[in-house]
Formats: sequence, C-alpha cells, structure tokens
Amino acid sequence: MRLFWSDEFDRQLTRYEELASKSDRDQKLFDLLAAMLSRVRELDVAPVSDTAMLKRVSQSGRHLVWRQSHPYETGIALRLICWFPEDSNTVVVALFSGDKASMGDVFYDSVGSRADQIIDQWLREQQEE
Repeated sequence: MRLFWSDEFDRQLTRYEELASKSDRDQKLFDLLAAMLSRVRELDVAPVSDTAMLKRVSQSGRHLVWRQSHPYETGIALRLICWFPEDSNTVVVALFSGDKASMGDVFYDSVGSRADQIIDQWLREQQEE
C-alpha cells in the first residue's frame, strides 16, 4: 500500500522519533508506531472485515475509517485511524492517538468529524495534482 499522512501527523512522528532516544518508554512508543505504519503499508488490499489489528470504527463519519492497534503493552495504547480509498492501493493515516491509555474512549467521540476533515483535505489535494 502507498501510505499518506497529514502534516500534523508528520510533526507528531518527528516528535516521537526525537524523543525515542530520551527514555526506554519513548523508544518503545516510537518502535510501536513504526511497526504499525509498516504493518499497514504491507497490506496487499484494503480490509473488508475486522482483524485483531484492524477494526472498523463505529463512530466513523462520512468516510469509513479503521483503527489500527498494536499488541498489548502495559500502560500504552497507540491508535492509528486509517482510511482506504476505494479501488486503490492507498491508505491515508487520518488520525493518531499517542496516549489513548490515559484518554479512554474520549478519543473516539470526535473521530468521525476529525477524520472526515483530514480525508476531505487529502481528496482536495489529489484533485489539484
């Protein structure tokens, strides 16, 4: 899959990379995030049903988004919210939760509207190219 993400996510990814050398926990967060990105990039096709790592987000808005998780780690709950454009080998990282463990389900309350905004922006940019 071709992987795209927003400038905001790019800044978060850079921050995680910079922090990785500062503590074992920060290194673990960066490693998990890198593995999640790698895993979604390695998909051959968009998901059609829930798996252990990818599940439909029931709070999706106009666009059906999927949440990607990682294997259990005590006190850590990273989530990537991804959208798979139809008839494409593309995945758009729409949102990222760096610490859902402390936020709980509050993160999902606004997933639909926030993801829709990022996806719509990506669609506009694709039309401009």
